[in-house]
Amino acid sequence: MRMIRRPWRRISVTSWPLWSLPPGLRAYVLTVIVLGLAAVGVAAPFTTISGHDLALFGLLLGCTGLAIEWTRKAGEQSNMILDVQGVWELPVAILLPPLYALIIPMIRLTLVQFRIRRAPVYRRVFSAAGIGLSYGAASVTFHSACHLVSQAPGGPSTHATVWTLLVLASAVVYWALNKAIIMAAIKASDPATSIRTQVFGREPLYNDVAEMSIAVLVTYGVAGNPLIAIAALPVVTLLQRSLRHVQLLTESRADSKTGLLNAATWEREAAAEVIRAVRTKSPLAIAMLDVDKFKVINDTYGHLVGDQVLKEIANTLTTTLREYDLAGRFGGEEFALLLPQTRAPDAFRIAERVRANVACLPIIAPGATGGERVQVTVSIGVTALDAGSKREFSELMAAADAALYRAKADGRDQVQMISTTRGLSAISGPEVDSGRSGQGAPSVFRRASS
Repeated sequence: MRMIRRPWRRISVTSWPLWSLPPGLRAYVLTVIVLGLAAVGVAAPFTTISGHDLALFGLLLGCTGLAIEWTRKAGEQSNMILDVQGVWELPVAILLPPLYALIIPMIRLTLVQFRIRRAPVYRRVFSAAGIGLSYGAASVTFHSACHLVSQAPGGPSTHATVWTLLVLASAVVYWALNKAIIMAAIKASDPATSIRTQVFGREPLYNDVAEMSIAVLVTYGVAGNPLIAIAALPVVTLLQRSLRHVQLLTESRADSKTGLLNAATWEREAAAEVIRAVRTKSPLAIAMLDVDKFKVINDTYGHLVGDQVLKEIANTLTTTLREYDLAGRFGGEEFALLLPQTRAPDAFRIAERVRANVACLPIIAPGATGGERVQVTVSIGVTALDAGSKREFSELMAAADAALYRAKADGRDQVQMISTTRGLSAISGPEVDSGRSGQGAPSVFRRASS
């Protein structure tokens, strides 16, 4: 029987995805990894291995493994980003020497890599190092101050209170350091990303507080009886499912490519805002934005560059608009904006600011000569609902679409407006504006002839 030899595939170090990162981000990732490994090397000689510590570590690690298996069987690997495995890692940081806190994220993320979802290895290693450093800092914080428990005046209840406060303080140390590591990586990867939304938004903070609270409770219970960890498994699973439910709701509202509201969600929320504005006699504006010659960009530079254009425009909208404005991807290369409490002159200025910011986007298409700047412009149609006007959402959308059509027909890269109080007539800009966008001509109202 003849044996067939398979050709040996050489894995080149230079082909690792790590080297494709921007230099600053690559240096940061490698620094965190090196610091994580160095911390393990420093902590190991000072750690005395005991049977009790190994048994407790094995119990908590087993709970982590069970939670990961339940996550896999629940089918969350395709869309679940958040997890609550820190519930089992905080007890390790508090009840065991720092070395265990440094290595348990490595084991956990290795299980996640092979049992739940594959990811670039450098990301897993970076995450393990960053989380390990954070838990290591929490462990050092607690063990450095645990003598305060015995020195506290009073009886057992006072000692338990001081102990719990130290655990809470250590958990906060972990959270702060971990968020700092994450924020630095996010900003190095994409400076335009909103840290406030990604890290300090209401939902992320709520999830962090919920996980931290359960972790403190589990730590307190396991300190008294290690078998409490097993009893806590269903509670942790319930928390995991609640986070998954919240994330699924968020994903159902968002456009997967840009992160803005999807068309259905934007229409639903915008229609409700229009009804509210009519009822309260408040001003409101709607704008439709369309990328000029987007098909040419796709045909010239490829769809990956086209996707980058959409994402950069979405980032521009997020950073330019106010917190209470609504931005959505309406379909293809078209975006929709709702501007509450906004009169016609202000709506025009906001739209013009968006247009100008998009025109300055530094989008580079990769090429043999080092890349070529992609010139991106947008046309915007705006309509305003003045205070006291009674218009339907569909009328405002039709008016904004008509204004967008005029902006396209008049040469693109400009803002056109339609006044709802002037018979839905097209105008090029508010009287108070100094000039028409992209054209340099004076801005005037054009009244309807009716």
